[in-house]
Amino acid sequence: MIDGAQDTPSRIARRRRSTRLLRWLLLLFGFYVVAAYLVLPAFWTHHEHQKRLASLPMVTRTAQGIPGDPINVGLIGTETELVCAMHAAGWFPADPVTLRSSIAIVGSVLLARAYHAAPVSDLFYLDRREDLAFEKPASISADHRHHVRFWKVLDHGEEQRPVWLGAATFDRSIGVSHFTGAITHHIGPDIDGERQVIVTDLETAGMATAKYQVTGIGPTLAGRNGGGDLYYTDGEVWILRLAANCQKQTTPVAVIPSPPATELKDQIWHAIANTITNEVARP
Repeated sequence: MIDGAQDTPSRIARRRRSTRLLRWLLLLFGFYVVAAYLVLPAFWTHHEHQKRLASLPMVTRTAQGIPGDPINVGLIGTETELVCAMHAAGWFPADPVTLRSSIAIVGSVLLARAYHAAPVSDLFYLDRREDLAFEKPASISADHRHHVRFWKVLDHGEEQRPVWLGAATFDRSIGVSHFTGAITHHIGPDIDGERQVIVTDLETAGMATAKYQVTGIGPTLAGRNGGGDLYYTDGEVWILRLAANCQKQTTPVAVIPSPPATELKDQIWHAIANTITNEVARP
């Protein structure tokens, strides 16, 4: 009776307004969840240029099973064509991880000595370590470098040539994993920029005839790789058709367009990414 007596008309009205507001907020949140996690990803997802990639995962794993670097680049061609193209583009095959190469990379970092073929740690995709790995030095020592790992995923893609998927990142420093405490390279967050380095190098070397996108991990603003390093990406995989038999091309690379929805998403994302980059660079 006492509580009931305190329920004045104004309090009852405020409570009803609060209930209606809560319902609207829950409804809007529900719409957000459906749009952000179901509708828009399905709207942006496209594999029309390489249909058999639709069923594949788009993130690598560490030896401990921790999600690693996302897939962000792909090449079409034989192993010989791939190795030849990367060499022409100025990239070096990475040495396997051995006691000798491990000592050499430590000496490169500590003594600032060049080691253009320094090994990369293993990552796993489709339950196997990388088939090929390449790097491009960014300083004298091996603590700063561009690098990429490739896995052969299809013997015959849409072009009836082998399809390779890769994870390209930039090593910015030596440190310890935030997850395991092991010594590792820390990567730079802008992995789309690293993808572009490979694309530009192959185009400049005349080693590509065409390029197109397929859906990768999807737009990611605050991803974490196997070492706990932050990354952001538009979530697309740029795939390049390599020149047959490593014959240098003199004509511009053909750009096969993505669906309009994907291109609109990319424009929005690039505006967001530029803002992030500018904020990071601000003193």
